[in-house]
Amino acid sequence: MLESGSTLPRRQLGRYLREARSALGMSQEQVARVADVSSSVLQRLERGIPTRLKVRDLQAICEVLEMSGDMATAMVGLLRQAAEKSWWHEYGSLIPANFDVYVGLETAARKLTTYQPALVPGLLQTPDYARALIRAAKPEESAVEHERRVELRTKRQATVTRRYQPVTLDVVLHESVLRSSVGGPEVMAAQLRHLAEIGKLPKVSVRVLPFSAGAPVGDPVGQFAILEFGEDAKGEPVWPAVVYLETFIGCMYLEKDEDLERYDRVLETLRRASLDEATSRSLLRQVTKEFST
Repeated sequence: MLESGSTLPRRQLGRYLREARSALGMSQEQVARVADVSSSVLQRLERGIPTRLKVRDLQAICEVLEMSGDMATAMVGLLRQAAEKSWWHEYGSLIPANFDVYVGLETAARKLTTYQPALVPGLLQTPDYARALIRAAKPEESAVEHERRVELRTKRQATVTRRYQPVTLDVVLHESVLRSSVGGPEVMAAQLRHLAEIGKLPKVSVRVLPFSAGAPVGDPVGQFAILEFGEDAKGEPVWPAVVYLETFIGCMYLEKDEDLERYDRVLETLRRASLDEATSRSLLRQVTKEFST
């Protein structure tokens, strides 16, 4: 049986269970009765509240909800991950490698702040830029599978451009992102033009940390994202904010107040050292011309 632990995996587990149940048009009572679990347990699960639950009971719920084998395995993985306050998700361990925990968080976020020292973030990538990265990362996959991944990545970008409640996106890019030729000069020119234009949207901010800024933090800072999930009617956070760190072999999700405060300070330092939005757009256009000649 598993009880307390991290809020983040529990919230994600609850969200996926709730969405699967809604898609089938079933009530909590119906699912609980068929799975032979208490309806109050299912209610607590969907709300992300700690509850005592055996793995086999969760598997029974997943079966009733007609989840695939991989999806059910991912749900069990989320349940097990809830034992840690700030947890490390190694690709392929507990949660299948093809189940993207971060995308679920990104979909629920109302504000996303990110620093990227090497690549354009997925929400701002053009299809050709994304395709070049996916081909390099997944050489063993077919062209059809590559295109499926590009399509999925492109669909995620609707959260930025939609008219109703678009996500607030605050991006700091190191100048090296602009200078690295991903996919060749034509692809980069189109990508940089896209960054310059999308940065004009009211809820999108794109700033560049220039080479001339040196190392403003003093320590090496890898890519990170801070996800915030909005406020309720009382002005309280719907969910606690999360810091997301991605590495080559896995991801770290940080929820502790001191971790969030530290990354907030780092972000503020990076912002102060960055060019303002207008100057950043000018640099983007300048580098676009360099790739176009």
